[in-house]
Amino acid sequence: MLLRAYRLTDRLGLVLLKTSAALAHYTLNGASSAVNLAGAGAGGVLGTLWGVVSTLGGGIWRLLRWLLRNLWNVLVAIGGVIFGVLALISRLFLRATGQAARTVATSAGAVNANAMARRAARSEAQAEIDTVVVEDPLRRQNRALSGLTAALLFVLIGVVLWATNPTRGVGSVPEVVSLNSADTNLLNDTPQPTAGALPTTIPTATPLPEVLEVRGSLAYVVRDRGQTDIWAVNVGTRTPLRLTNSSADDRDPAWSPDGRRLAFASRRDGNWDIYIYDLNTGETTRVTYGLEFQGKPTWSPDGLWLAYESYQGSNLDIYALPIDFSQPPVRLTDSPAPDFAPAWSPDGRRIAFVSWRDGNQDVYVYDFDTPGNPPVNITNTPTRYEDVPAWNPDGETLAYSALDEGLYKVFVQPVDPGVPAQVQPNSGRMPAWSPDGGSLVFVSDSIEGTQLIASPFALGGSATLIVPVPFGATTPVWTGTPLPAALVNQGGVSAPALDDLYIEQEARNTQNLYNLGPLPGVDAPVPYLSDRVNDSFNALREAAARHIGYDFLGRLEDALWSLIPQQRLPQPGEEIRNWHYTGRAFAFNRRLPLGGFPAPVEIVREDIGIYTYWRIYVRVTDDAQSGELGEPLRHMPWDFASRAQGDVQAYDEGGRLRVTMPEGYYIDLTQLAADYGWERIPAGADWRANINAANYWIFVKNDDMDWYHAMLELYSESQLGGFVPTATPLPTPIITPTQGGG
Repeated sequence: MLLRAYRLTDRLGLVLLKTSAALAHYTLNGASSAVNLAGAGAGGVLGTLWGVVSTLGGGIWRLLRWLLRNLWNVLVAIGGVIFGVLALISRLFLRATGQAARTVATSAGAVNANAMARRAARSEAQAEIDTVVVEDPLRRQNRALSGLTAALLFVLIGVVLWATNPTRGVGSVPEVVSLNSADTNLLNDTPQPTAGALPTTIPTATPLPEVLEVRGSLAYVVRDRGQTDIWAVNVGTRTPLRLTNSSADDRDPAWSPDGRRLAFASRRDGNWDIYIYDLNTGETTRVTYGLEFQGKPTWSPDGLWLAYESYQGSNLDIYALPIDFSQPPVRLTDSPAPDFAPAWSPDGRRIAFVSWRDGNQDVYVYDFDTPGNPPVNITNTPTRYEDVPAWNPDGETLAYSALDEGLYKVFVQPVDPGVPAQVQPNSGRMPAWSPDGGSLVFVSDSIEGTQLIASPFALGGSATLIVPVPFGATTPVWTGTPLPAALVNQGGVSAPALDDLYIEQEARNTQNLYNLGPLPGVDAPVPYLSDRVNDSFNALREAAARHIGYDFLGRLEDALWSLIPQQRLPQPGEEIRNWHYTGRAFAFNRRLPLGGFPAPVEIVREDIGIYTYWRIYVRVTDDAQSGELGEPLRHMPWDFASRAQGDVQAYDEGGRLRVTMPEGYYIDLTQLAADYGWERIPAGADWRANINAANYWIFVKNDDMDWYHAMLELYSESQLGGFVPTATPLPTPIITPTQGGG
């Protein structure tokens, strides 16, 4: 029996050793593969754990298949274990029975001494044998291996059942974690996903474009209902705030070096002077006093001085004044030509400005360290008229704008006059630098309206919209200081109580056509306009009289051209489909003495796109030449009279620039008319040869209509006769055969 038990135990040990080796082999191979796969993937720690578990499951499945193939050996091993256990129980039972027999025999007495001696000898021998078997180390080792095998089998079965469960991970209950009071913020701050839905992405703040990362605030000028005010916006936001609300004009903003004050020009006290507005206190202080014109202030870097343009002695020059009034203003330029638009350099030792002293509009630099030397012309471009220079914070370059090849462009010019200017890629006007000098902000006009655009200067990148502004906005200036929180919270200063400039009273006749409205008191061949525009003209006429000092529009060369009967025929050079027929055009008296000096009207040429336009300046009355009306001219007028003065080039070019800037005060009639909806029209293509095509005297209010539809407001199609457009037949399309007969 001992020999049989030994053989069974030996066979079971071999099976267990093979099983353990196979398990170790598959487990190690699976774990190695899982680690390699997880390391090569992008799943991170979770991917690695899943790879290990998945591969272990595969290894265990292969181990089970091996066990099935060796089922006989396994069954034999299990049977051996069971047999060994039963044998051990039997031996223990026999041992207990012998001990009971001996106890009975002793209590009853010795019946048969010889038999008892033999039984005792056999019992002692059997007990010795049993003691030897129980105490055998090999048997004790086999028993331990049996227990380990059973434990391994139970573990393997549990792992296989868990790994092959098809519902594992579906509908499982998440672990409940207790949260303390501090942890509850996690639930409040982090959005919780809805059951069965994808987790919600937490929104992040949209980063600012690189050109706006310097932030700060931007001030600019808006013209609304015939007057200008100063507005501002924090860079990175789209909520402009009004900074001034006077019923008079406020313009030319300039930030102090600390960004807490704003210098500007205003005529709130009857004539143009310089003021300082404190954004923190809301107080406004007047800096200059006098009837003469003062404008375009600029701060010294230490914030103690202001430089500005001033019209004194019939000449426009640059002056400087300490803001504490410790001394009177200092005149910095004294050329007979106008000097204007000053800009103080960051080092405090130079001032850039615009001048006509060399016969064209250029940018100059005045150096305080060499007062005996004349200012240096750093642009010197006879065919381009630069304006509004602005210093880069590095003090080495200037930006300015100019009308060039029909477009307003921004240029950057090194202070060294030997280095050519660099034109910026985006068209615009009135540039200003960002506080760090890395970008430029400028005004950009398009069919969508007017916008303030920031464009990178030194680094690459694209232009970025800062804020859309009303059409015609001007003079942006940038500071690194944000607007005060109190000013932002209250939404800026309150708007002034301004009435509409005019209200059109419209009426139709029995034919559902608009009536003609009279122009009371106007001297014109036919003093009527369409009932849709006559009220705006009458309001414009009154405003012009207030600004000029007399009734300039009380006498017109033309208003309405009557179509039936046709009382006024176009002259050579005039359009046949003339806007005067629509009752939406007027013409001031072009026969005013334009050749006089000073002339009552000055005309400035502006080439925009492929067209030539004219800006009209009307000289205010002689009684108002002290500065209470108008302002001095800065742009040289066009001289039409030079065509007939023997100058061949002037004859071919339709005139030339004046040589000397006219003195006195003028109002911009073109701007004033635009406030009331009346726009200029371009000159005809042959204006150089035919003065009738110049069109500088004509203003039109078309309300975005073409000529034909404007005519249909006054006339029926039957009354238009030959003016009715006819359809042009389209050519029959020709189908080109495909090459190769396909």
